[in-house]
Amino acid sequence: MNQSGPASATSATARQEGAIDLSWCRAEFPALQRTVGGQPAAFLDGPGGTQVPQAVIDAMATYLVERNANTHGAFPTSRATDETIAAARAAMADFLGATPAEVAFGPNMTTLNFNLARAIGRTLRPGDEIVVTELDHDANVSPWLVLQEQGAVIRWLPVDPATCTLDLDRLGDLLGRRTRVVAIGWASNAVGTVNDVARAVRMAHEAGALAVVDAVHYAPHGPIDVRAIGCDFLLCSAYKFFGPHVGVLYGRRAAFEALETYRVRPQSAAAPEKIETGTLNHEGLAGLTAAVDFLARLGQRYLDAFRDAVGGATGRRAAILAAMHAIEAYEAPLAERLRRGLATLPGVKVYGPPEGHPRTPTVSFTVAGRHPAEVARFLAERGLFVWDGDFYAVTLIERLGLKASGGLVRVGLAPYNTAAEIERLLEAMEALGRGGSG
Repeated sequence: MNQSGPASATSATARQEGAIDLSWCRAEFPALQRTVGGQPAAFLDGPGGTQVPQAVIDAMATYLVERNANTHGAFPTSRATDETIAAARAAMADFLGATPAEVAFGPNMTTLNFNLARAIGRTLRPGDEIVVTELDHDANVSPWLVLQEQGAVIRWLPVDPATCTLDLDRLGDLLGRRTRVVAIGWASNAVGTVNDVARAVRMAHEAGALAVVDAVHYAPHGPIDVRAIGCDFLLCSAYKFFGPHVGVLYGRRAAFEALETYRVRPQSAAAPEKIETGTLNHEGLAGLTAAVDFLARLGQRYLDAFRDAVGGATGRRAAILAAMHAIEAYEAPLAERLRRGLATLPGVKVYGPPEGHPRTPTVSFTVAGRHPAEVARFLAERGLFVWDGDFYAVTLIERLGLKASGGLVRVGLAPYNTAAEIERLLEAMEALGRGGSG
């Protein structure tokens, strides 16, 4: 799935043989004890945010009890808070393949991207061009559209509604001497399409433009190596990979240092602090580190299985890469079973890229004669938690012709989901087809 490099033979073999079973990790997630009408709740809502392991809850609580303070003070809790921030930068650097000085934090990805766009906007002249795509979440669209107010020209890379994919050959037609930014999502949060971001980044750089990658939806499902894809900036959100609500911005050192950010006068002018407006969510950063460490612990079990894919990485970085390959190997067959099962049901239409195209385990569909919200309510009453709507991928939903009818029903998988939950969902959809009502 990672298009910065082909999946290893080890990873493919593990997936084909069904050798990876991550359902053991369910014991670490206390939220999974919830029941609905006597049925265990099936959290199939991962694209909107995952559940968190007990270790994340404990880390946040421990921070609030033992370390709660603001930064740069002489007293112990303040020094401990400085250490908490530094630990979070180091953890995300291992997650992304970056250095701690290239990792900034904010309340969420959207806010960070608006801050990034405003900073880049200070360098733009009327007529400068920015490329966005019709496939993206609006958090990687609207921050760039706002720059039209100062004369920026927006170029749209179209999506093919039939395949829910982008044709990067057409990206070349949009690039020119005035192109300043190419903003592209690594994966579609609405339909799961994975884009060849490494190629898009190369094309942007050949045109002299910055490349900004939205990895929010991709980050929970596959390994990230910012050096391999070569992007200038990459954004993701910890709450999509088992952490709290914290946004993350990676900035390639030279690109980050060149930014003229908006900040209060006492704020550091150096990266990464220069884009971090106001006091950070310190307890959230403690939880973020615990989420990354959870992934590393998971990956430790699979280092041998994915040794080739890990390559020369060592320590926590190696364990994280093994974890992400294991997650991909576990989730992909579950998603395939779901897609194939839904496709056999009368009136159900599954949206997304063709089989064989890289994709995340996000499966979206419509049901003839049923509003997506009605389907989501029907499933919720049976303990099956799914999303409905446009998921902020507003342009894609419009291009699919689904805006007026309520968008899509979206099911997203995480390592704590199981084959049994997939079968429960398919059985519920069969019951809906037989005339069940919400």
